[in-house]
Amino acid sequence: MIVSHRHRLIFIKTVKTAGTSVEVMLSRHCGREDIITPVIPREAGHSPQNHRGLFNPADDLAALGARKAPGVVKRLIQAQRFYNHMPARIARARLGEAVWSAYFKFTIERDPWEKTLSYFHMTNARRSSPLTLDAFLDSGRFAPASELYTDAEGRILVDKILQYETLEADLRALLIERGIPDPGTLPNAKGGYRRDRRAAGDILTRAQAQRIAERYAFEIEHFGYTLEQAGP
Repeated sequence: MIVSHRHRLIFIKTVKTAGTSVEVMLSRHCGREDIITPVIPREAGHSPQNHRGLFNPADDLAALGARKAPGVVKRLIQAQRFYNHMPARIARARLGEAVWSAYFKFTIERDPWEKTLSYFHMTNARRSSPLTLDAFLDSGRFAPASELYTDAEGRILVDKILQYETLEADLRALLIERGIPDPGTLPNAKGGYRRDRRAAGDILTRAQAQRIAERYAFEIEHFGYTLEQAGP
């Protein structure tokens, strides 16, 4: 997540949507007072700042539910007031309504079948015992999506949602519009996990594709994503 007071801009970071690459790009234009949250593993060109501080954990518990309590307590102990992949509803509570309302807020969304495959390969790369795709889907470890940029009732909290598929051109246009005349190029951060570059429809079985569609029903309905299914 990035909060640029200099440009009155808030970036809500989703998962497997080139978010770290966007943070690296945006951080080049941040001032000393701007907020840049850490990423793990660390990425060249990305320097976190101003993310620590005290906060009221009651806001997190109310917005996310009691099942998130362990993570809230950990961040409270570490004084992580702002953190990687922070939901918009929590960012709004921490920043305050005046800042949230005055700043331009954006995020990124992606085809859910492609996102799931990308997340699957990243997860396996970090495991000592890789999972099969079916075992991964059985585990329920889907990448967080709309819950990061909506409220508890499913209302979208950001001003603009860029599409991963046209990200570079759309991001450049947005930043120029927001007063950054030379945004630079978008780096390829935290990439390279997925080696099978076939389209999702050529990889997934119909049963696997349907399970993903059920998980991301909101995203599919809102953005009109479709899958050209070639698998059995």
